[in-house]
Amino acid sequence: MPGAAWSLRRGGVERGRDSSAAETGGPAVKLWDRSLDRYPNRVARYWYLAIVVVSAIVLYYEFYVPAAVTPSIIADYHMTWPFFVYVIVVGNLIGAFASLIAGLADRWGRANLVAYGLLVTGLIVLVGIPNAPDLWVYAVLYGLLGFVEGIILVATPALIRDFSPQLGRATAMGFWTIGPVVASLTVSLVASHTLNHLHAWQDQFTITGITGLIVWAIAFVGLRELSPGLRDQLMVSIRDRALVEARASGVDIEESLRHPMRKVLHLDVVGPSFGIGLFLVVYYTLIAFLVVYMATNFGYTLQRANALGNWVWGFNAGALVVVGLLSDWARVRKPFMVLGIAGSAAATSLLAVNAIHPHTSYYTFVWILSLLSVSLGFTFAPWLAAFTETVEAHSPALAATGLAIWGWVLRLVVAASLFLLPYVVTTMTPLVEHGTEVATLSAKYAPEIQTLSAIDAQTLGALSANPADAAAAAKAVGEIATTFKVSPAVALQRLQAVATVPPAALVTLRTYGPKVEHAAAVTPHEWQRWWWVSVGCEIVLLPFLLIMRGRWSPAKARRDAEEHEKMVQEALAALHR
Repeated sequence: MPGAAWSLRRGGVERGRDSSAAETGGPAVKLWDRSLDRYPNRVARYWYLAIVVVSAIVLYYEFYVPAAVTPSIIADYHMTWPFFVYVIVVGNLIGAFASLIAGLADRWGRANLVAYGLLVTGLIVLVGIPNAPDLWVYAVLYGLLGFVEGIILVATPALIRDFSPQLGRATAMGFWTIGPVVASLTVSLVASHTLNHLHAWQDQFTITGITGLIVWAIAFVGLRELSPGLRDQLMVSIRDRALVEARASGVDIEESLRHPMRKVLHLDVVGPSFGIGLFLVVYYTLIAFLVVYMATNFGYTLQRANALGNWVWGFNAGALVVVGLLSDWARVRKPFMVLGIAGSAAATSLLAVNAIHPHTSYYTFVWILSLLSVSLGFTFAPWLAAFTETVEAHSPALAATGLAIWGWVLRLVVAASLFLLPYVVTTMTPLVEHGTEVATLSAKYAPEIQTLSAIDAQTLGALSANPADAAAAAKAVGEIATTFKVSPAVALQRLQAVATVPPAALVTLRTYGPKVEHAAAVTPHEWQRWWWVSVGCEIVLLPFLLIMRGRWSPAKARRDAEEHEKMVQEALAALHR
């Protein structure tokens, strides 16, 4: 073969010593040209996969950390609830179009996008956001974070696809999906164990930023990727390694990358991308708003709400690994997705039913949300494996392009759904902005507030205008005595106790108390409506499974694998001859 020295050893094909610049150049070259001209051995492959998974974890840790301290961010910048939501919406929109740009990873490569992207996100989270002087600077920095996240959203699963043959794809994608999930778990764990000691919300970003830069240093030095000739081929099992390497120099890279959208933009790529985006509406709602939802609707502290997240994301991470192993063992994806969709719809329905019951116990939410998170995992890991296999059926060289379409559609769907959220849940602003303050004052001055409720508005107004008004005071004492059936002397003591309440507290309670009370009555029903919408979105994914590649029957899938293995052996024998 032109430009290469080949030898057959131990039944495989090994490349000669004229390797890539990444392997023969100096340190600076290796940190830019990261391509491998030989498929890595088991240890090296697992090392690269581990770096990709850890990179995904830290990226989403950086992207999700605002969810742990949402009420504090809103209060510090004096944001409204819709403004905070729309910051997330814009971040997802920017990420959507960044995902399309990342489709060029088929031509540029993937590793540098991840390595240098982690540097940018680490600096934004460590230096930028904690020092943002106002809500607009915060919004711009979060949008920039969304841009880099959109690129890495495509580059990291593309690397996972490159280093994992189809027969191990579900397990590998399960580990990749652990990235966002473990990131959510990390956010919850760190917040629930540090918020009692670190009170400023900026401290959560500082911890995240330092972690991000440590992982960036590891990826910057250690991450590599397959050369185009290797990654542009279909690899069904690890036993295909010798054949893939032998064919690598014969791959026409320019031809395989010509007209990428024309080759990949098909119904079985776009349709499932739209379906999974809708399916994940409930997931992204929980990612962004679980803490604020539990705090405003059920009175949880930030620590307790984040502790609930520990259960949710812990079960989700475990389910992703288990279903990946099961799917690869059975060699089918679709039956596991159907099981996951059914479980997700059932769990989300239970969440909707309990949304309007303020006394639902903590552990009731634990098992409902844990069932939901397990079901989400049983759906998504096999789905992502099946999706990459569907893209490979059109062109193995355009995995990143197919993932870019998925990332674009996913982010658009998520942005649209979150944009609609404030129109469905319309009464969150009073609860988020003033709910905690009103609840604290109401508990602190409960007897005094009860006394004030017995005084009519006209009398109360007269006393507010002139506390020395004897006639108004006498009338107030009479109203208190009549309402609570106490003596005038006791009524006078209660009226005097009201005078000890700070005027600012009374103004707050008078101004925001009715609004908070109304929102507390209405918001649970609005959230219930959102959960029912999410159930419908989950079911929409079902018909799109029919057009994705992959068998329903494990027996037929095994026969396919056996036929492929026979083809590989025949091709290797032909090369040997």
